[in-house]
Amino acid sequence: MTYEVRFRPRAEEDLFRIYRYIAERAGAETAAGYVDRITAACLALDHAPLRGTRRDDLRPGIRTMGFEHRATIVFQVTGRNVEVVRVLYGGRDLERAL
Repeated sequence: MTYEVRFRPRAEEDLFRIYRYIAERAGAETAAGYVDRITAACLALDHAPLRGTRRDDLRPGIRTMGFEHRATIVFQVTGRNVEVVRVLYGGRDLERAL
């Protein structure tokens, strides 16, 4: 079964902020490549949505998945949809972000 992956507005904002942060320090090309890889990792949840760690302690149904040792993808599976809730960079506090 294939799932539809959707990005919530906060996750889209997170990706923009990550891009801007990296672009200021390492350049636009590096930032674009990193954000493209995060986006691809999120979209790959369409075939395996139950990856990552279930985090019901944060919110029922929430799952997290690390990305390249610097980011955490926060998502939930609802029916045939995967909703990317947040993309947190640099060790941000999950409880506070949710």
